[in-house]
Amino acid sequence: MDITLLSIPELQKLNTQVAQELKSRQDADIARAREQILQIAKNAGLSLKDLLKPLLHASSKKLAVKYRDPANSTQQWTGRGRMPRWAKALQDAGQLEQARIK
Repeated sequence: MDITLLSIPELQKLNTQVAQELKSRQDADIARAREQILQIAKNAGLSLKDLLKPLLHASSKKLAVKYRDPANSTQQWTGRGRMPRWAKALQDAGQLEQARIK
């Protein structure tokens, strides 16, 4: 097929068809891979839950609190992620280290 001979509308139609075919094949590949994984797990006597358990528990670990708001002890921060307003205010005042839990 010489695509240089195609008109713009024909190229656009071909492009749409190619995108649809790619999506269809990717979906089929994912479904086959999923089936293979489930079959391997079944042959090993494992459930999907058994396979995913380490991944699920790894992300749910609680982090230790590193800072506590001196004015309100219920407000805590692990030192990760976005800094809470109370911690930012302490930092701006140069007093964040006073809120560190020792």
